[in-house]
Amino acid sequence: MTKFNLDQFINSYLDKISTKQMIAIPLVLLFFSLIILGWTFYTTGTPVELGVEFTGGTIVEVRSTSSYEAVEKEFATHFPDTPPISARDGGGGTVKLQFGLMDESQQMEFIDYLKSNYGEDYSLKQMSAVYSENLQKSAVMAVILAFFGMATIVCIIFRSLVPSGAVVLSAFSDIVIAATLMDLFGIPLSLGTVAALLMLIGYSVDSDILLTTRLLKRRGDYSDKMHGAMKTGLTMTSTTIAAIAVLFLISTCVGLISSYSKISIISEISIVLLFGLAVDLMNTWMLNSGILKWYIERSTPGKLRKRGRKR
Repeated sequence: MTKFNLDQFINSYLDKISTKQMIAIPLVLLFFSLIILGWTFYTTGTPVELGVEFTGGTIVEVRSTSSYEAVEKEFATHFPDTPPISARDGGGGTVKLQFGLMDESQQMEFIDYLKSNYGEDYSLKQMSAVYSENLQKSAVMAVILAFFGMATIVCIIFRSLVPSGAVVLSAFSDIVIAATLMDLFGIPLSLGTVAALLMLIGYSVDSDILLTTRLLKRRGDYSDKMHGAMKTGLTMTSTTIAAIAVLFLISTCVGLISSYSKISIISEISIVLLFGLAVDLMNTWMLNSGILKWYIERSTPGKLRKRGRKR
């Protein structure tokens, strides 16, 4: 079995990929992601599916030996005016269903049905439309302010348009492509996934500032600085991915190996973080690296070719 050598991988990557490829590939993916989100917004009114926290409605989790499809059909039959919007396996022998907004009489009828058919084996969470609308505005404002704050700090640190813009573009691409993957995999935007997107901004800026600082603020040959930054960054991100992957597996599969229910919010946060961190590997070590390489070549012609890369 061949042992993976990180140094050889980095050297091979830097030798084979051109500056244009480093920049073009992530930008093409960003372009298609924006098209997908734009189409979803045009057809549904939102770029990604909104969870009950942002739309208002009812989430109920019932314990049942039947499949979630059978339980969904049962509730759709008994409540044709307010059928389930979605249903999925909640783990641990439970089924989680989401319903839209109900008036007072519908809510009373719904609760009576749960009590008579499921006894105490259910949990219920309701969100009002007014509260959900305010929560939606607050979540959007939180993301915007976090992104604006990040961009401001980056500009203050580097005091140069191109490096600062590269960091901001990379973080923006992380969020957009992660949101597109949420859309494609049917992961709703909830309070948990908003928190994950905010964390992605921090993860993205961390790796991008590591790269930019190594290349622009340290002396030495470009190849050596790039190699060192990439080795440190890949080690950091892969360690984080491994930890979050374990968190995702435990939170998702706990219902299969114990009587506990699936921890949905942790599962959703971890899968969005996995999406974003995988995308961040591309945006940091292709998009941001390519822009910085182009910037150094333009500002100091010939600097990249002063010395060969140390093997």
